Parts: sequence; C-alpha cells; structure tokens
Amino acid sequence: MFSQEKIKTALKMYYQCGSVTKTIRTLGYPARRTMYLWIENEEKEKFPRKELNITNTAEHPRNPSVDIKMDAIHRCFELGESVKSVSEDIGYSRASIYQWHKRYLRGGAIALMNNKNISPGQLKKGMETPSSDQDIRQLQEQVNDLQMEIDILKETINVLKKDPGVDQTALRNREKAVIVDALKDKYSLPDLLKMLDFPKSSYYYQQAAMRWKDKHKEIRGKITKLFYENRECYGYRRIHSLLKRDGVIISEKIIRRIMKEEGLIVRSTTKKKYNSCKGEISPSVPNVIQRDFHAEKPNCKWLTDITEFAIPAGKVYLSPIVDCFDGMLPSWTIGSSPDAALVNKMLDKAVEQLNENDHPIIHSDRGCHYRWPGWIERMDNAGLERSMSKKGCSPDNSACEGLFGRIKNEMFYSRDWGDTSVQQFIEILDEYLIWYNDKRIKESLGYMSPREYRQSLGLVA
Repeated sequence: MFSQEKIKTALKMYYQCGSVTKTIRTLGYPARRTMYLWIENEEKEKFPRKELNITNTAEHPRNPSVDIKMDAIHRCFELGESVKSVSEDIGYSRASIYQWHKRYLRGGAIALMNNKNISPGQLKKGMETPSSDQDIRQLQEQVNDLQMEIDILKETINVLKKDPGVDQTALRNREKAVIVDALKDKYSLPDLLKMLDFPKSSYYYQQAAMRWKDKHKEIRGKITKLFYENRECYGYRRIHSLLKRDGVIISEKIIRRIMKEEGLIVRSTTKKKYNSCKGEISPSVPNVIQRDFHAEKPNCKWLTDITEFAIPAGKVYLSPIVDCFDGMLPSWTIGSSPDAALVNKMLDKAVEQLNENDHPIIHSDRGCHYRWPGWIERMDNAGLERSMSKKGCSPDNSACEGLFGRIKNEMFYSRDWGDTSVQQFIEILDEYLIWYNDKRIKESLGYMSPREYRQSLGLVA
C-alpha cells in the first residue's frame, strides 16, 4: 500500500521526533500497528538478532534469562509485534510468552526469575551461575533497575499521557516530580532521581512549588465575577481596564492566562444573515459616506440596517441606528416581521431626538425598506440626506455590520434559546441594547461606554 519513499519518510520523522503518535498525526499515515512493523523491520536490518539453535540446549535454555523474557513481553505487549512472530524469533512457545506476561503483571520482573530450576547447563552460553550472595544481589539489583524503568514508563504513559516512545529524561521537571511522587513508596528516592536524571534540588523545588498557594486566588475571583456580570462578552483587555478602574494593577498576560485556566471564553459563531434585497424598486442614491465612518460630532453620520435572530420559537428582527461619532444607538426597533413599519418607527424615534440644526446623513444598504415612499418621505420632511452602499457590497456599511456581529457574539450565539418565546427574546435583546449604550465599555473610547464618553465631553447630563 505504501511506497518505499513514504516508508522512509515516516521512519525518518519517527527517529527525529521519537514519537509514533506525532509521526502519524503529522503525515496522516500509516496505522499505528503498521508503523510499529516498519520500525521493527528497520531495527532488524540495523541490528540483526542472533539466531538461536533450538536443538542445542546450551544455546536455548529451558529457563531463559529475565532479559529474554522482558524483551519478549516488551515486543509483544508494548511495541505491538505478533506473539507468533516473536515466538518463532526467540525459539519459545507462544504459551510461554503469555505465561511470562501473566507472571509479570502479577509480580513484576522479580516474578520472572526462577532460580530453583536453573542449572549451569541450562544457562545461556557465556553466563555463569551466581556463585555467591554478592552475585545474587547484583543480579537482583539489575532486575530491580529494569523493573524501575518499566514502572517509570508506565507512569509516563498512564499518568502523564505521553507516547510510549517518549524520552524520559526529556520530561519537564514538574512531570518528573509527579512520577517520583507516584513511585517513591516503592523505590528509593536517590534511585528514582538517578534514573530520571533529575537533580535532588530541582525535585524539592518542584515539591515546594506544588504546595504554594495560588497567589492570584483573589484576583481570579474578581476576573470571573466581572466576566459573568458583563454577559460573558469581555475579553482580557476589557477585564484589564475594569480592574484598572478599581485600582487593581495586573498584567494583561496574567489576566489572559487566568481566563484560559478558568474557561472564561467569549464564544462566537458565524451564521447566514438576513437579506432584504428586493431589486431596484426606486431610483438609488449615491454613496455619500464612502466608507468614512468617522464623525467629529454626534448626529452627523448615522448608519442603519436590519439583522435577523432565528430562535426555535420564531424569527426576530432588529433595526437600529448607529451614530458614527461614538457608536451610540440613538434608537432601535425590534419586531417579528422585517416590514416597512419596523424601519419607519425607528426613524421617527430617532428624528424626535434631533436638535433643530441637526441634519445627519443616514447611510443604508439598497434594501427595499429604504426605498419605499414612506421612508423617503420621512427623510425629506426631516431634512436628512440619504446615502446607500453599492449593491451586494457589505463593506460599504461595515460599521453597522460590525455592530450586528458584536451583538450576536456577545448575547445570542453563546446561549440556548430553546425555552425562550419571541416576546421574551425581544425583552432580553432590548435590555442588552440599553446596557450596550450605558455600560458596555469600548477600547476606542478609552474604555468608556458611549454614554460615559458623551458625559465626559459634556454633551449629555
């Protein structure tokens, strides 16, 4: 199924990163078992195993060494080789390998030792029977080291969720400390530290660090409270500004980290928006705004549009006016039908707030609501100038589109509206828009709400 070039690429990446999982995720192939077989074949070519003569008892002892048993267990139950192929390779039956594995799970590497039945003629060539207590102790120390290495590998896989091929000495100090704590009742501390190449001072430092109290515990609670008080809409910059108002000086990076740890995420989703295009039903007007959404004073440039909110109970439509001066919403209407009455009522409410000398430009898209005689008549009577985007060009009214995006990200997409009626939703949306005008802070306004900004300039009481 795979060419030699692909096999070589996979093996090269495996030997570079040392991880089967990472190799498969990066390349997208092969299956894990196939990868292990490639590695096995590669290692066999580089380091060929010595063929055992089954008929020669000196070369094939009835009671093999612990190293042979552990190697077989490792190949079959950790690397994924088939028991049959390993059995044929080492010259012992499959039943023996399963028995070794069962004894190992029950008692560890020590259980694989069988000193009672070992005789000099049954030992592997080149090995001698332990002739003294010191030799036995040395052998037991070797087995103990091997068992310790296996236990460390198990903890690395099960506790730290690392890949079986991970380099244990490359673990972070905190991860090493976790492994040591898990095994220090079974092995001596110096042996564990030596096996992991972990300085004693570093271990005790990590021990102390894990006992330290959370120095940001108090501020963590304040951040969480501010996040939920503001409808789960504020990111770390706005939270930082609110804390600064209260005299709390803390880095934005710390706030960002705490919010990540606490799962304080501003949710967002993209959905298809409502389209009001009905064709050319009346003469269009030029684009006076020309994407210049900045105004030197209030009631100079207004933007408007309609957006749709689809909930299980039905559809709700919002028609607001946005003041380019500071993003204030002079008026808005909410209804269950995107008809002319929705936009005309909104315009009437906005005109009532104008001073005698205020004649703002009102920019909209080419929707039918802004081309009916009722809208045009109201615009002419109030002395307002019309401006329209090009057909199908949403960037021409991007400031208003941006408002809709913020509203939906902050109060709509992140909630379940299954049990909400249309009237209840209209009330919730209306409360949000009041909060948007009076309390929602904006970075562009020096972290003040539109109303606070106008109050600071003396434009409103």
